[in-house]
Amino acid sequence: MDFVSKVILFALSVTALFIVEPVLGNRYWKWSTTTTEILTSGSGNEDLVTDLPGQPQVNFRHYAGYVKVNESHERALFYWFYEAASNPDQKPLVLWLNGGPGCSSVGYGATQEIGPFLVSDSNGIKLNSFSWNLEANMLFLESPIGVGFSYSNTSSDYKNLGDDFAADDAYTFLHNWFLKFPSYRTRTFYIAGESYAGKYIPELAEIIYDNNRDPSLRIELKGIMLGNPETSDADDWRGLVDYAWSHAVISDETHKTITDNCDFNSNTTWSNQACNKSVNEVFEQYKEIDIYSLYTSVCLGDSASSPNDLLQAMMKRSTSTTMMPRIMGGYDPCLDGYAKAFYNRKDVQKALHVSNGLELKNWSICNYTMFEKWSYTKSSVLPIYKKLIAGGLRIWVYSGDTDGRVPVLSTRYSLNSLGLKITKPWRPWYHQKQVSGWVQEYEGLTFATFRGAGHAVPCFKPDNTLAFFAAFLQGVPPPSTR
Repeated sequence: MDFVSKVILFALSVTALFIVEPVLGNRYWKWSTTTTEILTSGSGNEDLVTDLPGQPQVNFRHYAGYVKVNESHERALFYWFYEAASNPDQKPLVLWLNGGPGCSSVGYGATQEIGPFLVSDSNGIKLNSFSWNLEANMLFLESPIGVGFSYSNTSSDYKNLGDDFAADDAYTFLHNWFLKFPSYRTRTFYIAGESYAGKYIPELAEIIYDNNRDPSLRIELKGIMLGNPETSDADDWRGLVDYAWSHAVISDETHKTITDNCDFNSNTTWSNQACNKSVNEVFEQYKEIDIYSLYTSVCLGDSASSPNDLLQAMMKRSTSTTMMPRIMGGYDPCLDGYAKAFYNRKDVQKALHVSNGLELKNWSICNYTMFEKWSYTKSSVLPIYKKLIAGGLRIWVYSGDTDGRVPVLSTRYSLNSLGLKITKPWRPWYHQKQVSGWVQEYEGLTFATFRGAGHAVPCFKPDNTLAFFAAFLQGVPPPSTR
């Protein structure tokens, strides 16, 4: 621990300690006293991971454990934090969120995509040569409660799940996490993620932005980066259907029926029988392949869900909402099974401070019931985009162009709705002298594609995404020459 951190910790230990919690019924935060057990946790050392089974040897520290976000309800979120591989004191802090809603940022982001340890098979993990902690200090959060190891001991909390609930708890988590790691409170901060985190991230960023008017609550948020993000329900639906048609997944007749009968701007569109039947036909065809990656094989092993299981999950779409369907899976669905086996090991749970090593907590990569319990979702976060752009935050959006779940068309439709001025026109961008994708810069926003990548882009293009991430942190466009 550096000298400054020791001074801060000492000050906390001899003065009253406070934890930030939202006042019920509104989005205003207050400081409230909490238990004294956290008084000694200013360094986060009690969460230091020292004996993760099968861990490759590394030169950086990493921490895992719980942060309470509501004392009275005994509600806590699980995190895994990796210091930067080099010079952590000089590098920014990045929070990564996966979506669902209901899917684990630890199971996907940390151990299938961008973390330093990737699940390799049912027996363990391997080192990721393109980990994003080469460029930043990386914080992965399982949010909201019911995801991964995150929990509440108040059953009524699970009836309140929704966008606002998730954003409020994530905001509270950040402030309380800074009590464990006070040296990061004033660190340059970014939020990144993918899929339904396209809703989570702008909503959390807006709370941070609004509450930064209070100096005591300030978080040094500088920007957000979103991959294949759900953004605007109507645009997302249109893009999903048009992409399926343009990539020969559905017939001309199905596409025409949807075009003629579905008004995705209306909550009542699902009461139109022709619309409902034709949209169901889209997913009937998608059940045969991986909607997240059109041109890669599906996992047919015992560790993956069967196509019929995935179809049932994705068809759990309420007729009273335009919310997008949920489909669990990804680039290599077999990895989901490997992750489940790894995180349900007693020795792994003990190492990550989620159990005593004797009793096992049931961990799943996605909570299949979360979508059914989701009480509220914003139909569009584009108004938040406008607010954050006006506030000077950096916003980068990227799309893997072989994803059918939140396809590049959905994102282009959504961004076009903003009506932003183009500052640098559409052009290829390069990595290792090859075209990695295309990029266009707007006033206040950068949009890029990844050629040949599916929904979870880092799974397909690990070195490309690391280079793109580095450019984002530096605030410079991705290379436009070979």
